[in-house]
Amino acid sequence: MSHIDTLIAEHCPDGVRYFPIGDPVVSKQVLAGATPKSGRDEFWDGGTIPWMSSGEVNKGTVADTDKYITQAGYDSTSTKMVPSGSVVVALAGQGKTRGTVARTAIDLCTNQSLASIVVADGMRSDFLYHYLRTQYRQLRDVSSGDGTRGGLNLLMIRSYRVPVPPVAVQQEIVRILDQFAELEAELEAELEAELEARKQQYEHYRTETLSFGPEVRWSTLNDVAEYTNGKAHEKLADPDGEVPMVTARFISRNGEANRFVRLEDVKTPANVGDTALVLSDLPNGRALARTFYVGRDNAYAINQRVARLRVRDVARVDPRFLFHVLDRNPGLLRHDNGVDQTHLSKSQVTGLNFPVPSITEQRRIVETLDAFDALVNDLSIGLPAEITARRKQYEHYRERLLTFKEKAA
Repeated sequence: MSHIDTLIAEHCPDGVRYFPIGDPVVSKQVLAGATPKSGRDEFWDGGTIPWMSSGEVNKGTVADTDKYITQAGYDSTSTKMVPSGSVVVALAGQGKTRGTVARTAIDLCTNQSLASIVVADGMRSDFLYHYLRTQYRQLRDVSSGDGTRGGLNLLMIRSYRVPVPPVAVQQEIVRILDQFAELEAELEAELEAELEARKQQYEHYRTETLSFGPEVRWSTLNDVAEYTNGKAHEKLADPDGEVPMVTARFISRNGEANRFVRLEDVKTPANVGDTALVLSDLPNGRALARTFYVGRDNAYAINQRVARLRVRDVARVDPRFLFHVLDRNPGLLRHDNGVDQTHLSKSQVTGLNFPVPSITEQRRIVETLDAFDALVNDLSIGLPAEITARRKQYEHYRERLLTFKEKAA
């Protein structure tokens, strides 16, 4: 029997009572945030009061903030100062923000899309923080709105039930989880460092592999591929859509979709073998000229500021070769001056010098680069998979420690 099992057997053999977060057993207060009116410089310039935005909930532990408001700005809001040692829940936000929790390590105030739980004396804030991290999906399920926006409200937070084991049990669980998280973070940092080294090695090898001299025949991209600009699909986005919208974000995140359209609404479809190319990015951005290889018919909608390239003759140019050559191609990146946002034009893309070695050599290069790329990037193998496994291992262990038999009232 583990030490935590011994404590539970000693202090709560019949189970653990659950209480709503708004109950005095759990919290002293559940506070709403507020935001000073934008455009009022006197609310921000020279501010000294830490102000937490909704995006900062993803830090986990908030020991500093990106913005500070003045006393005048603080007085103009309906919020109260949130004391250090509170738990903050995102009520709304884009993407995966809603339902995310953080703990505060400083006194601060928050914006209107965050709720702050000031814990009661018998509830350890670190314990509540760890527990609510296991409730992300459940919190999103009880919230209102669609999959990207909408949100929770104070009534939902106050009504949400959480376990309140004896303080000794809470403290031991927190100690174990913090220790486990520290070890997990150290291992993950080592894996991340190894992955970064592999990426640099891959980029060096890739550059060498795709460097061609005068012995190789050269052409223009227009000669080997058909260019099509993607069309705007934003207004057609549908939470029930089944076709991912291919945007710069989608490509830079290796095909992680966050917006969808219905198949019948797709204006710029893609077929197997097409390459999607990012045309626009901020100065020195990492998305410009990134590519995505299409592996299925009728499965993607190419959005505006993304180009669709389709090989004209597959007997002459292998589609995967096109994908590899165009990805972060130096001839396209030279148009980024590092000052202004870059918008690659059709002529800049189609006029790119493109190497055309023999089809046999192209396929050899593709086989080699695909294998190396899979080792570095594919989530099913290699170091990324090990990093993901570490995270899942920690999450599984955390959920086991924070699952209690409920004691009858």
